[in-house]
Amino acid sequence: MVLLTFGGPKELRTGRDSMELDASSHFQDSLPVSSDQLLRQLKLWAIDYTCHYHAAVGTVQQSKLIQHQFSQVGDGSGHIKNLYLRDKKKNNFLVTVEQDQEINLKALKDIIGAGRLSFGSSGRLMENLGVYPGAVTPFCMINGVKNGVKFFLDSDLRFCSKIFAHPLVNDRTLEVSLSNLEDFFDRIGAQIHWISA
Repeated sequence: MVLLTFGGPKELRTGRDSMELDASSHFQDSLPVSSDQLLRQLKLWAIDYTCHYHAAVGTVQQSKLIQHQFSQVGDGSGHIKNLYLRDKKKNNFLVTVEQDQEINLKALKDIIGAGRLSFGSSGRLMENLGVYPGAVTPFCMINGVKNGVKFFLDSDLRFCSKIFAHPLVNDRTLEVSLSNLEDFFDRIGAQIHWISA
């Protein structure tokens, strides 16, 4: 386990005057499983990772402003985006793809065998995956597996030497190998459904 701390671009720094709940580690104790608990569990399971600390980022565009601090272009890194989706039958899905992948929800419903898809609300996100908007990650399946959420991972990510994902909060990023991510899924009893999105 390696811990690294980074500041963020000026555009990402925010004050904490209002103290509204957000997806940062400041409010991790309001989560069903905190980021610190997740990191301890990964250590107990001997799942190797590097944790990068940085300014809170809630979108792919914001994340791209800090990625240079812990990865280089062309180094085989898998920077991802995560979609929490629901269908008309109230099935819940977490779909993880490369950050620049365009997603067509109409086509995706056929790929994952779902009804018409829409984005889940922030309330359902917390209920089913245990995080606030802006911190959705494959690691949410530590909660999602208990709530029947199906996880889909884009097969293009199989070729990445490492995956970068939030550990349930959006001011930290874990760097893990794909095999260690798969080990995490084995440990929590969740299945990875590989798809070509």
